[in-house]
Amino acid sequence: MWEFGNFHISQFPHFHISSVIQLSSLSKSFGDRVLLDAVTWQIDDRDRVGLSGPNGAGKTTLLKMLAGLDEADGGTIVKPAGLTIGYLPQDGLAHSGRTLRDEASLAFKPLLDMKAEIADLEGRLGDEQGSHEEHEAMLTRYAELQDVFRRSDGYTIELKVTTVLRGLGFSDEDLEKKTETFSGGWQMRIALARLLLGRPGLLLLDEPTNHLDLDARNWLEEYLSDYPHAVILVSHDRFFLDAVVTRITEIGMRTLTDYVGNYSAYITERDARMERLRQQKHDQDDEIERMQAFINRFRYQATKASQVQSRIKMLDKIVRIEIPPDRKRVRFHFPPCQKSGRMVMELKHVRKAYGTTRVLGDVTLHIERGDRIALIGPNGVGKSTLMRLLSGVETPDTGERIEGHQMVMQYFAQDEAAKLDPTRTVYQTLAGDAPIHMVPHIRNILGGFLFSGDDIDKPVRVLSGGERTRLAVARMLLRPANTLLLDEPTNHLDLDSKDVLLEALADFGGTLIFVSHDRYFVDKLATKIIEIGHGDASVYPGDYESFLWSKKARAAQPAAPAAGSRGARREARSVQVEAQTSEQSRDANRASHLAPRTAPRASPIAPRTAAPPAPPASYDQKKKSDAEARRSRKETEARQRRIADLESRIAAAEAGIKDLEALMSAPGFYENHEASKPVIDRHQALMWEVGDLMNKWETLQSQTEV
Repeated sequence: MWEFGNFHISQFPHFHISSVIQLSSLSKSFGDRVLLDAVTWQIDDRDRVGLSGPNGAGKTTLLKMLAGLDEADGGTIVKPAGLTIGYLPQDGLAHSGRTLRDEASLAFKPLLDMKAEIADLEGRLGDEQGSHEEHEAMLTRYAELQDVFRRSDGYTIELKVTTVLRGLGFSDEDLEKKTETFSGGWQMRIALARLLLGRPGLLLLDEPTNHLDLDARNWLEEYLSDYPHAVILVSHDRFFLDAVVTRITEIGMRTLTDYVGNYSAYITERDARMERLRQQKHDQDDEIERMQAFINRFRYQATKASQVQSRIKMLDKIVRIEIPPDRKRVRFHFPPCQKSGRMVMELKHVRKAYGTTRVLGDVTLHIERGDRIALIGPNGVGKSTLMRLLSGVETPDTGERIEGHQMVMQYFAQDEAAKLDPTRTVYQTLAGDAPIHMVPHIRNILGGFLFSGDDIDKPVRVLSGGERTRLAVARMLLRPANTLLLDEPTNHLDLDSKDVLLEALADFGGTLIFVSHDRYFVDKLATKIIEIGHGDASVYPGDYESFLWSKKARAAQPAAPAAGSRGARREARSVQVEAQTSEQSRDANRASHLAPRTAPRASPIAPRTAAPPAPPASYDQKKKSDAEARRSRKETEARQRRIADLESRIAAAEAGIKDLEALMSAPGFYENHEASKPVIDRHQALMWEVGDLMNKWETLQSQTEV
């Protein structure tokens, strides 16, 4: 075997080994608390397993034991020789000293070392001073390295690195930046990129979506779905689990319980299993009670001695069925607050920049009572900036912010947890800000966010980052408000705590504007999407699915004018648009057509024609020219009829929107959810209908103006 470098050729035909890892009678305890007791478990190649269980059940501990970073108290973890394991912790990783591209490329270090040796051999082969035998040996080594490098896709390293980094949200400009210039969340993305590029035989991910925006999460879902080896992950993102895992393993009652399917299937099967277990426990308790009653009754009767002894032995052999404690479900309603006016807030021509970096440019937004708006966009495009402008924490460079009548706002910032008083206890933090009538509910709310027993007497300064976030969210629920601005409130919340918050927000009768990278959270709450990017804020009526559909539909029609542009959407949403008709201004003309009208009218714009052609040279040419003119005239007239028809339909839809909005603005409309939902749904449907009609109108109008 040739050994010119620090590795053998035999190392490279297969970089990754099919992974099968087994736990045999594994036990793990922390003091008197037993996490796992003689557990046997197996992971096969290409398994995608999600670990589930309440906080503190041992999910992270299990990952660390599988990664070799923590030791079991008993039992063994059996791994095949050569198995590669990659582990991503929740946080705490940092990189420095290299560019982003070079850091990510370290995932291919064996191949990069091989590439360096190939380059070294090329230089040495050009030197004719060596002996013939050495030259032949180098040629052989060079040929073998070239073959292995090619078969291992060494020539696609740069493409793979760029693809993964882009998928995780890095821009092309980021590739040459030093890694130490990236913040903590981006540092975790760098670590995740290296792991994914290295393709270990067993991939262990602890909350990989914590620092990812929606686009990066969607990309990671697809990547992990196609991952060629085993994946075990912990995530509090319900939608992500549904999209990725094929098996859920629940940690609890000192054991591991497998459920085939995704997270939604697990919830259904777990509830059914718990119901069966409760029934079995009930039947067992009844049987034990009957046996115990027989023993107590006939213990001292000689004629029944053998039967009593038989039942005593049977009792000793019974394995008592254990039922895990019911997870406490807290249902909470926000404290009552006076209603705001119909117009809650407006931003008019707002601009915001930091130094030479323009974040928002000429943004105009109108927010009405009852809106449930999700701000969507990649990290760093200005979502938090817009939230600070809406909350009044920051002022725009230009433009104005207008508050509506009787608006009572609560703003939950990303760093809300850092604002907690470290000298107060958990209970004092909530009691100090709660209205008097909410004080009796404090302990229930704390329980819903995993603070129970002695936890409520802990000072804030000893809490972890995740615990502080949960406490900050719990505090928010106690304050009366009719307008909520929430910037990533679900960060560091487990699934149960998210459910408490989600149910409270679903019942909230006021106006909600929020930023969240949890797809399930957005799907359940948003009735309007604002996409932030390139300095703009584009409004899409409807939920997140409708937003995705709208984007795909517009992307499928690249030749048509962008009906999804901010101006077009603003006009499609507007009930009354006042503008003057002008042949020189297409936008002004379009606004005129959209203005309220009692009867349809034909478009006043005549088709523009080129300079008159030269006289036809012959009768046949004149006849052909006249026929083309007639055909063109008929097409123009037909197009104008279609335009007039579209204008009539747009006017009718707008009139319907106006009537519905009058109904929606009536006092008490949003208090009856069942009665208001059909009206809201019809309003959204008409809004989308206006958008589609506008798209067709603009297409015909552009053809008329050619």
